[in-house]
Amino acid sequence: MYFLWLSQLCRGLSRPLGSTTQPIWGSVSRSLVLSSQRRIPEFSSFVARTNTCGELRSSHLGQEVTLCGWIQYRRQNIFLVLRDFHGLIQVVIPQDESAASVKKILCEAPVESVVQVSGTVISRPPGQENPKMPTGEIEIKVKTAKLLNPCKKLPFEIKDFVKKTETLRLQYRYLDLRSFQMQYNLRLRSQMVMKMREYLCNLHGFVDIETPTLFKRTPGGAKEFLVPSREPGKFYSLPQSPQQFKQLLMVGGLDRYFQVARCYRDEGSKPDRQPEFTQIDIEMSFVDQSGIRSLIEGLLQYSWPNDKDPLLVPFPSMTFAEALATYGTDKPDTRFGMKITDISDKFRNTEIGFLQDALSKPQGTIKAMCVPEGAKYLKRRDIESIQKFAADHFNQEVLPVFLKTNRNWNSPVAKFIMEEQRLELTRLMEIQEEDVILLTAGEHKKACSLLGKLRLECADLLEMRGMVLRDTSLFSFLWIVDFPLFLPKEENPRELESTHHPFTAPHPSDIHLLCSEPEKVRSQHYDLVLNGSEIGGGSIRIHDAELQRYILATLLKEDVKLLSHLLQALEYGAPPHGGIALGLDRLICLVTGAPSIRDVIAFPKSFRGHDLMSRAPDSVPPEELKPYHIQVSWPTDSEAEKSSLNHHHNPKS
Repeated sequence: MYFLWLSQLCRGLSRPLGSTTQPIWGSVSRSLVLSSQRRIPEFSSFVARTNTCGELRSSHLGQEVTLCGWIQYRRQNIFLVLRDFHGLIQVVIPQDESAASVKKILCEAPVESVVQVSGTVISRPPGQENPKMPTGEIEIKVKTAKLLNPCKKLPFEIKDFVKKTETLRLQYRYLDLRSFQMQYNLRLRSQMVMKMREYLCNLHGFVDIETPTLFKRTPGGAKEFLVPSREPGKFYSLPQSPQQFKQLLMVGGLDRYFQVARCYRDEGSKPDRQPEFTQIDIEMSFVDQSGIRSLIEGLLQYSWPNDKDPLLVPFPSMTFAEALATYGTDKPDTRFGMKITDISDKFRNTEIGFLQDALSKPQGTIKAMCVPEGAKYLKRRDIESIQKFAADHFNQEVLPVFLKTNRNWNSPVAKFIMEEQRLELTRLMEIQEEDVILLTAGEHKKACSLLGKLRLECADLLEMRGMVLRDTSLFSFLWIVDFPLFLPKEENPRELESTHHPFTAPHPSDIHLLCSEPEKVRSQHYDLVLNGSEIGGGSIRIHDAELQRYILATLLKEDVKLLSHLLQALEYGAPPHGGIALGLDRLICLVTGAPSIRDVIAFPKSFRGHDLMSRAPDSVPPEELKPYHIQVSWPTDSEAEKSSLNHHHNPKS
């Protein structure tokens, strides 16, 4: 299967466009056309081979070729399969005495040794063709061979179907990269980035600008990595994103900026996160939300892989409030239903205690979610696990309700649900006989968030038991808009923090609330969600210095001195501007169907942020720290033990 992927990918790279113009992206205002001729890449230019292993076909019969690659496997010392980035080719090992030296090289070289062979392209004997290989109709009759480098005993086989632990894969990453899956992922990533550059620069006049990696501390947001300087007590910070620089580029009149940007966040041990990651970073002057959204839809449509179904635009959008109320999250997976329904009005006269208690409170609501065929697929222990999760993480009760009331493990309080309520629920939520209803009650946001988590948990359980719920070939994009500008801080709910970042502009309709009720102000912030994962986020920025100063100093209580350069720049005729950043690693992970973002990054860090191959981070001798005026304060035994226990109890560390 991977052979086909790689050949399709390489065909995609080398496919010339026709001379006639062809619509690429349809928008409301106009269609873009691309009429330039693309050259076919020459994979064997400047090197010691005439062809790649994967490109030869019956059309090459009789040609003298030189190939370089790795020995994939050998069969009975008669054939070997040679592999390079492009694919596989069968090589016939000569058996006659005159070619004894060639036979010796090819038969004695260990698997995964690097060899160069020269010979003639011939047809395979009738009946020996391999339709599963793109090169399966031909083979190479070898005349000469060179062993370029032997391979010692491997820590694991270079085959995708051979199971390897992730630790071993990361430790020997240079070997793991030889697999067809990793080759496919990284080459597809390269192809999509190239198409994005083409779309932004060649079709829409964006300027590719590199911004500094050594910067200064930014208030709010994620924790940043510090880099010591030779000035005592002074440190650089590695930027979480080029946010301030791209805004300053708009002040500088660059008008349209983009960058494939390296970003850094010191977030510790978080699942499927990397301390360094890549963004497609974009900023534009004189733009509104709809302009940014149309640009990104066109960008993704243009760069979308040829082997996937074309994307349909525009993508649907949903407000933050609607997403929370319907799916219990601001990044809903819309490939399946199981929507949350407010049933408070149906249960005003309920006799069930915890539902009564919830409705007696000012913000109290009752929410329900239908699990399709739950009575058939969910076991008793699943329901108990769901209830335990709700109690442990949300301090909430969850009540399962079955239409089949004779079920022996039906909740004892379910009998208090009157027949009338049961019928209304059935009608309102379109419930079928085998479905299960999960009820919970409490404050709106908390109840929705709980059911949002349970929705995903139940989807996992149903799919484990054989139900097809989420189509893996479907790419369901969704814009989330109208986020609140601020959220209460977790550690101190009376203080505010930015939902997005402090440079996000308030919604024009809500600016009058900034002084009196800032928690009610909506923002001009938008997220792009794909199959339940956030793959992009951006906003229209504040371009008025006074408004920016008020939000930073008065509402967020931040030290404005840290941002004096930006505030000053906004006073010198800053244009209205906005932008977005797409998470490239996450996007490619979803497009390829990889199980982790580590599978689409050439040299990723482990879950704990370590490079298992080079053993970074590493210690530094004290004399090398002296110029930076730094001394290491070693943890006490108890602190070290506590840190070790934390990692030990974390199942993914």
